[in-house]
Amino acid sequence: MLSIRKIGVVGRTYRNLNRYRQILTILIKFGFGDLIDLLKIDQYIEIGLQLISRDRRHPNEKLSRAERVRMAIEELGPTYVKLGQVLSTRPDLIPIEFTKELSRLQDKVPPFPFEAVKTTIEEEFGKPLEDLFTFIDKTPFASASIGQVHRAQLEDDEMVAVKVQRPGIKKNIEIDLEIMLHMATLVERNIKEMALYRPVKIVEEFARTLEREIDYTIEAGSIERFSRHFLADPNVYIPKVYREKSTDRVLTMELVDGIKVSEIDKLETAGLDLKMITDRGADFYLKQVFELGFFHADPHPGNIFILPENIVCLIDFGMTGSVNLETREDFVDLIDGIINRQESKVTQVLLKLTQWEEEPPIKQLERDVSDFMGQHLYRPLKEIEVGKLLNHLLELASRHFLIIAPDIFLMMKTLTMMEGVAMTLDPDFDMIAKAEPFIKRIKLARFHPGRIAEDMLQLGSQLMQFGRQFPKDILEITRLMRQQKLALKMEHKGFETMLATHDRISNRISFSIIIAALIIGSALIVISEIPPLFYGISLIGIILFSTAAIMGIWLLIAILKKGRL
Repeated sequence: MLSIRKIGVVGRTYRNLNRYRQILTILIKFGFGDLIDLLKIDQYIEIGLQLISRDRRHPNEKLSRAERVRMAIEELGPTYVKLGQVLSTRPDLIPIEFTKELSRLQDKVPPFPFEAVKTTIEEEFGKPLEDLFTFIDKTPFASASIGQVHRAQLEDDEMVAVKVQRPGIKKNIEIDLEIMLHMATLVERNIKEMALYRPVKIVEEFARTLEREIDYTIEAGSIERFSRHFLADPNVYIPKVYREKSTDRVLTMELVDGIKVSEIDKLETAGLDLKMITDRGADFYLKQVFELGFFHADPHPGNIFILPENIVCLIDFGMTGSVNLETREDFVDLIDGIINRQESKVTQVLLKLTQWEEEPPIKQLERDVSDFMGQHLYRPLKEIEVGKLLNHLLELASRHFLIIAPDIFLMMKTLTMMEGVAMTLDPDFDMIAKAEPFIKRIKLARFHPGRIAEDMLQLGSQLMQFGRQFPKDILEITRLMRQQKLALKMEHKGFETMLATHDRISNRISFSIIIAALIIGSALIVISEIPPLFYGISLIGIILFSTAAIMGIWLLIAILKKGRL
């Protein structure tokens, strides 16, 4: 488990200070100095952070805010790159234009020394490296922010890929997460506009995601789950996991000797059929999404290999997604309504698939849905690109402040990426035609006698439960009312900033009254010539006048520091 502490005042921030200073320097470099000023960071942590130069400006001032965020994240390092990649799949947490820009982030970092690899493996298994592998390549063939991968050989001459976690990565992640949590707290406290995006929740969600990603046993479980689902499919191959040589920091799996799906020249030279590969790969992914509801969520070309006889093989199961049956059926209704140009149906399903704080005007939403359909659908179906269609649908939802759930967004993003890979292999690929049988099967499955019986049984069970519980709830409410214990709880939100401002105003007024009292009292003491005297002036009066002057200057500096009188 990751150990994340909230950063407090001076005494608890020393292990974070250098990293904090580095992060703030990079933010200022990319034009976010105004954000740092708004956060009032120097009030909460060491004064040494005030020494950071705020005069540096990034030369590309014409770049959009989203582009500058992406560039800053790339320079901030692996933890922040991972954060950006996670946020690129979460339109429920950040604006849609940021998800598009952050999806461009690449997880490429230099490899770490082989000695650290050897140490980690031996610590995990309590054995010398030579007792585990007869050979291991000291040069990794893949390196990322969490770990890197080496070729190795088992005693039976089986070639394997060994993924080893970076040394100290957990501690580095914890420090970065502590800083993120502190900055997110300051954002919610000081910037009302950004508080709407719930930055503390974003960091907490990210921490949970990273907990899963730095535990390789979870990825091993995902691989084995895919293997069970596609064991009988001769067109698909899932690499084997060696559980006895895997832990939460080391993952050993079968080494796949194939051709990357993006290496089209090599595929053609090997005599492989590009159209068949496209057909099989599309079937593979559509089955994951529409039938299983559990899918490989990172289908970029580097994770798809083609084996002899046009067999499709997936690697790197660190990112997976899942959607339940009800969501899959709603998504099918959405696609079916779009294809059949049913604006009202699409509007209703879109509202069902999203969340909102205030329901948007239905007529305006239907008009926008109608315009959206007009842009895409009045052409032959084979010319429709599902990826563009889904992206425009996301933009439409964002304009109406409809929040797409992360599992649905990840499914849509996966289908978009899959279509892009398919069209590089076969420019004539028709996603709509390929998905049609899956859509029909889901629609027909609703009317299967077994499904109807199951739905009726579930409905009856829920009605019986409601019938038993409802009278008990009514009696409990009546009892509480009779005993005058029924309380209505009201929670006021958004008052924190107003209360903080009120406290600050009250403190300044009190401070001013004290200064005025000191000045008046000092004047009376001086006039009365109360001893001891210094050159004929009361020494007590001088001291009180000086104290009032110091306090007045202090108050003036505090007011000017806030940028307003």
